[in-house]
Amino acid sequence: MMNILIVDDQKHIRDGLQAMLGQFPLQLDQIYCAANGIEALQILRQHSIQLVITDIRMPDMDGLTLMAHTKEEHIKVDYLIISGYSDFAYAQKAISLGAKGYLLKPVKREDLQASVEHVLQEVRTRQALSRNMKHVSRRAKETDRKELRMFMQGAVSDEEWIHRTQQQNPELWQNYRLCLLREEVWINQPGASSSHGMESMAYRVYGKRGCICLQRRPHLILAVDASVDPGALPAALKEEQMGAITAMTNPQQGLKGLPDSYAQVMELYRHSYLFPEKRCILPTDIAGLEQQWQLPYDELYHLFQFIGTKNSGKITEEISRLFHKNVLRRYHIRYTEQLCRAMVQMLEEYERVIRPYMGEETLDMECLRNIFDHPGIRDYIQALQQQLLRLNQFYYEFKCSYRNTQDLNEAIRYIHENYHKPLDLAMVSNHVSLNYAYFSNLFKKNVGKGFAEYLRDVRLDKARRLLAETEYKVIEVAAMVGYESYKSFTRTFREVMGMQPTEYRQRMRRKLEREGKGQENAL
Repeated sequence: MMNILIVDDQKHIRDGLQAMLGQFPLQLDQIYCAANGIEALQILRQHSIQLVITDIRMPDMDGLTLMAHTKEEHIKVDYLIISGYSDFAYAQKAISLGAKGYLLKPVKREDLQASVEHVLQEVRTRQALSRNMKHVSRRAKETDRKELRMFMQGAVSDEEWIHRTQQQNPELWQNYRLCLLREEVWINQPGASSSHGMESMAYRVYGKRGCICLQRRPHLILAVDASVDPGALPAALKEEQMGAITAMTNPQQGLKGLPDSYAQVMELYRHSYLFPEKRCILPTDIAGLEQQWQLPYDELYHLFQFIGTKNSGKITEEISRLFHKNVLRRYHIRYTEQLCRAMVQMLEEYERVIRPYMGEETLDMECLRNIFDHPGIRDYIQALQQQLLRLNQFYYEFKCSYRNTQDLNEAIRYIHENYHKPLDLAMVSNHVSLNYAYFSNLFKKNVGKGFAEYLRDVRLDKARRLLAETEYKVIEVAAMVGYESYKSFTRTFREVMGMQPTEYRQRMRRKLEREGKGQENAL
């Protein structure tokens, strides 16, 4: 970006200079004009100007006074001075104030172009150098931050590096805390991370010299001035409606203690899952937690006894009791982690038993491996309960399927043994101790045809064998396969076979005779 400001009390000179600049092959963005130094100063305060072309002698505020004001206000801008021969002494004064050159009136086109090009080249060079310096400075800061982060996480560093790094921020490292900011995230609620916003808020609270960012991902970790009230940052975040839980270590003196502070802040971070209502968790909040415990395996086994039953409410109740906050908050966070691992192991054991019967259905075990993959312990317990209830449903359906198979096999055996007797659906359902309607639906679903149709096919199959292989009369065959009415038997036989029983017998006998003759000829 290159903006120029023309300052002259005579309009025709301003217009002429503007016209000449517009004709030059220069990469200019904007050309501003002012009638005196006062107007020019207002424009310089409001806009980014790189070059001012100004007359020396003007009413209200001349060019030299304008240069002096911009210098006092630290407005960085270059000047080209326009003067007459009689104003040469003023031009020399302008040069001493930092003007890049002067042009004599009347201004010649080639002199203006050469002077402007010279100044603009200097501006571009300075801008390039500034960008390079910023880049180098940013790279250096990133390198320092990386080395600090590695040292914080346990990398070995020599005394010289520790001393040199500590001297870069001696006041901070003399008395600091580590602060971890865990952004609150809700499942199925998309949104951009506000880690940069939280970092900016921290610098506002502690000042640039009272805050150093050591890590941005996966969680923001800062070294902050320990003399500032630990509640100041959480309060500022709350006021700006930034959802974050803060973990803050005890004060530490000296950079050598950074690894210990890191271990402490990570432990506080893990415990923050047990205390979601605390916006800022401090070492005093976990000082009294018990370090010794026995996992409640008997209660776990009791819970899994309900798997495969209709009592899903009991499963939910047992989970709530095992993971009650008053229980979890008695112990170090390791207790909760071990309890969760024990639950996952038992889930996997139960899943292995019925996996061959689950088809493409599976449990989502990966979502239960790490409680810290969830926004909070409540979300983890909810995910655990969901998987347990899914396992319960799979087991229940598996057991029902197994039991139904046994019942159906018994029902079919009973039909084949008693087809010749008066038999109906109620009698068979009673035999296998199943509800009439339930058995009817189960039979049709698994056998592929209704009970009456299946019984009819069994009786007709027996009747066809008797007609083909014996000399019993049709009325006798009808009674032998369970039909009380001769007419009912012949009607049913005709509907299924497309012929009368007597015609079927004749056909089967002719077929047997042909087969017998064929065997005699073969001999």
